[in-house]
Amino acid sequence: MMCDTELILEQGRPASVAGRAQKEIEIYDFLDNLGVPYARVDHAPAMTMADCEKTDQVLGTAMCKNLFLANRQGTAFYLLLMPGDKPFRTKNLSAVLGVARLSFGTPEKMEELLGVLPGSATVLGLAYDREKVVTLVIDRAVLSGEYIGCHPMVNTASLRIKTVDLLEKILPATGHAPVLVDLPRETE
Repeated sequence: MMCDTELILEQGRPASVAGRAQKEIEIYDFLDNLGVPYARVDHAPAMTMADCEKTDQVLGTAMCKNLFLANRQGTAFYLLLMPGDKPFRTKNLSAVLGVARLSFGTPEKMEELLGVLPGSATVLGLAYDREKVVTLVIDRAVLSGEYIGCHPMVNTASLRIKTVDLLEKILPATGHAPVLVDLPRETE
């Protein structure tokens, strides 16, 4: 899809799933089975938060940063949801969680545990973490809006989901209870 293609807000899953990734289709099935309504925008691959700016405008909500993190030993894994415009400082999150030396998890471990690769990280990937290995950490600022924005397992589409549906339907269905944190906004 071209970057200058007009972005269109659609309700629910695509009319045709031809050419779509299997995991993307599975996420639409997952949301539909839970009775979670969502709006969708298809777009060019979004690898950075800057790539999401036009999509955010069409969705009417900001995409969350979804960061896959691990402890130094690679034995504990975290998915952090935070506002896209808030700077991330590992030392701040490490201190809040009481975990020394957090860093980004490997792409291989991310794919193994969440079913996605970097650039497509999403809270919806927790549906694939059936062993509950990944701890979900959410900056409370993400929960202050009516909606959250996230990818459906691919970075060529973005979804708008009600925050209440995330908390009351999606997370219970995945078996992940979030750890809520307040990360500072300072840039130091």
